[in-house]
Amino acid sequence: AASSTIEKIKPFKLGGRGVCMSPLPEISSTTAESPPMPWFGIDIGGSLVKVVYFEPTDDSKESEDHENLKVFVTGRSAYCNTGTRDVHLQMDNVTLNNRQGSLHFIRFPTSEMKVFLRLVKSKQITSISSTVCASGGGAFKFEEDFEKELRFKIHKFDEMDSLIRGIQFVEKNYLRECYYWSDPVDDRRCKKVPFDFSRPYPFLVVNIGSGVSILAVYSENEYKRVTGTSLGGGTFLGLCCLLTGCETFEEAISLAEVGDSTNVDKLVKDIYGGDYMRFNLRGNTVASSFGHMNSKKKREEASKEDLARATLVTITNNIGSIARMAALNEGIQKELCSLGTFSGTTPFL
Repeated sequence: AASSTIEKIKPFKLGGRGVCMSPLPEISSTTAESPPMPWFGIDIGGSLVKVVYFEPTDDSKESEDHENLKVFVTGRSAYCNTGTRDVHLQMDNVTLNNRQGSLHFIRFPTSEMKVFLRLVKSKQITSISSTVCASGGGAFKFEEDFEKELRFKIHKFDEMDSLIRGIQFVEKNYLRECYYWSDPVDDRRCKKVPFDFSRPYPFLVVNIGSGVSILAVYSENEYKRVTGTSLGGGTFLGLCCLLTGCETFEEAISLAEVGDSTNVDKLVKDIYGGDYMRFNLRGNTVASSFGHMNSKKKREEASKEDLARATLVTITNNIGSIARMAALNEGIQKELCSLGTFSGTTPFL
């Protein structure tokens, strides 16, 4: 939501661990005076643009233009062939700036930014709003486009600060949104369990976008970026496009959902004939990602679905290994993965 005051990041300070620590700015969900509607926030990433819209549901009277906008946003789940509203992510009974309402989440490819700008202009949103709060690299990259095409002023917020504040907001208002999987290696016993956030610190945030950033959070107001990897959601989609001929993230996920990565990856049992008990490596552990693809016969047998699934397994295994090493290095026992759209549209992960 737009704010009447700009929250600025305090200067970096040297932390006791010998690296630059970043203190979070103080941000309140209520202010003395609420800014005018509509309230939008936007995160412009390298692959996807994510938009959040606050729909007021209390009895306050809104302008006719805003009522029309509300009907347009909430009355559909697809926009201009490329935009999607993730209905399953909708948050109801949210209180922001003393207003009650629902949060709606919309996404579209960053490559379609011009289409998005034309849509905003056609719906005359600029007549009822002149400011948008934005995070992500695109808040800098596309700032001139917003000002030139829409005459919007962008208030930029640091994406890592926003990420952690978002986790804290969700934890305080939606207790079941943060969870972990119990018995993750047992398909019969594996289940989703709410994560107890009463004493969370320190914890690790694994933020998977086009690339990956891993943050260690030490308190409500202090964190640092400990590492990351260039192999993220953008890598998954790029490789799937090359290997399978798919065009979109949704197509890649649909292929991966029905594929069998063991037709592509070489497992421990393919090398040892079973488990490698000395080091507690089970036979179905991946020993070499895409290891079967050096065989002409295996290449001919592997389907597009298998290749997409193997790509997904390769990326997620790599992220998981790096996250575990980061947690061990930081002495962190609790690990919180903020997976974003990559996870939200991958229910079988």
